[in-house]
Amino acid sequence: MRALESSPLWQLTLARLRLFFREPSTLFWSFAFPILLTIALGVAFRARPPEPIAIAVEAGPGAGAARAALGRRPDVRVEVLAPDDARAALRAGKVSLVVVAGDPPALRFDPTRPESRLARAVAGDLLERAAGRRDVLSPPEQAVTEPGSRYVDFLVPGLVGMNVMSTGMWGIGYVIVEGRSKKLLKRMVATPMRRTDFLFSFVVVRLLFLLIEVPLLIGFGVLAFGVPLRGSLALLAAVNVLGALAFAGLGLLCAARAQNTATVSGLINLVMLPMFVLSGVFFSAQNFPAAIQPVIRALPLTALNDAMRAVMNEGAGLAAVAPQLALLAAVAAAAFGVALRAFRWT
Repeated sequence: MRALESSPLWQLTLARLRLFFREPSTLFWSFAFPILLTIALGVAFRARPPEPIAIAVEAGPGAGAARAALGRRPDVRVEVLAPDDARAALRAGKVSLVVVAGDPPALRFDPTRPESRLARAVAGDLLERAAGRRDVLSPPEQAVTEPGSRYVDFLVPGLVGMNVMSTGMWGIGYVIVEGRSKKLLKRMVATPMRRTDFLFSFVVVRLLFLLIEVPLLIGFGVLAFGVPLRGSLALLAAVNVLGALAFAGLGLLCAARAQNTATVSGLINLVMLPMFVLSGVFFSAQNFPAAIQPVIRALPLTALNDAMRAVMNEGAGLAAVAPQLALLAAVAAAAFGVALRAFRWT
């Protein structure tokens, strides 16, 4: 025990912990902010009945009959508008489709909008039935809503991954360079410790706080929104540990040579911002073109988010997330190796 207490790594780790708890703002951004963001987005995108399909009918001969035909479905909201008003409503997105009564009626819509394509299918079906069409087949319908398919189930793992990345990069990279710019690192050169002890003390503290923040965020999602947790807790822990190590290594790499906080802030943002956009934090990375999918799959945040969603929502096992774990481990090893060689005290 005495040997442990006299270890430079142990003393540096304790110092980092004390500094962390003395900064209320750090506690807020690490723990409270992700929970508040989860609450806001979870409530905004909570499971609820879909909005009515908004359709406008141009005023004119036959408008009343068209409105009556479209109004047979309770989830369709129909209004008769003057031609100019109908075009303006379609242009502004207030309606998804405009029907021009006639024989046959004309349908005006924007095919690039998913809600307009849905309105086109619904309006066409209703108008055809009003004209006398009879359904040959009426398959039974079964509504299915399961945890794992909702937006909040997609969101919570993404927010956890974002938090692991942000706290790892800023909590290590920025703090080291701040100490360098204040000449604090220069004083440590004369102390009886190795460079590895100094750098790994940041990593140890990062892993200790990982034990708090990840269970806190995931537990909140499970209790407040019923987010599923179908996979192994041990595997989920391994995914987050490897993710934390990967981003801790990237944080050390950003801080290895930066001389001031402005420089390291730019480097951290340069690394993080593409992943914020591309790695599927708030929406699926599949929305991007196929040509850049290999680049997106090579990003560590993509690997972390995909692995967490696979374990939590699908109950995936080790074999299913092995590629993502291998990528995170490779990023961690490479970043630590280069950072240890490139690090300078001054």
